[in-house]
Amino acid sequence: MSAVPPRLVVGITGASGAVYGVRLLERARALGLETHLVATPAGVLNVHHELGLDRAALEALASRAYAPGEVGACIASGSFATAAMVVAPCSMKSLASIAHGYGDNLLTRAADVSLKERRRLVLMVRETPFNLAHLRNMTAATEMGAIVFPPLPAFYHQPATIDELVDDSVERVLALLGIDAAQPRAWQGL
Repeated sequence: MSAVPPRLVVGITGASGAVYGVRLLERARALGLETHLVATPAGVLNVHHELGLDRAALEALASRAYAPGEVGACIASGSFATAAMVVAPCSMKSLASIAHGYGDNLLTRAADVSLKERRRLVLMVRETPFNLAHLRNMTAATEMGAIVFPPLPAFYHQPATIDELVDDSVERVLALLGIDAAQPRAWQGL
């Protein structure tokens, strides 16, 4: 019997930074991970504006893709085993819904399932500056077990391109998920 590859749920919301979700899907495919994508309408719009991809091109990057209205999809059930879920990028609207258990679409329902099943949920929140509501929602999500991971670039490895900054953040997320093949840039000291 062959081993089933780990399943990773990827959510893409309307926050700027669609490249993080797209790069995560690309890297997961290269690592042989099974990916399940749900992108909000605003997420698809940002993917188009920021990267020039349409919904079909985005969905082609995943093993399986779902519409946000498919609340009965397998990723909305705790009996569908997954290794983790990453929302990349995570808008403040989606963060608020996740923090308050408001599963009104498949993305927020799948995140709720990740929390209730005590699976890894990584939220790559994208906003600045934060207001008090944002901070409280991040605290609430963290208290429930989510990992708030703003994709803040590291500069100690002297990146020369935006791609290097994006790749390092994605690799750090994969390492956080326990993916052995992840390759974040290590700090080499001074």
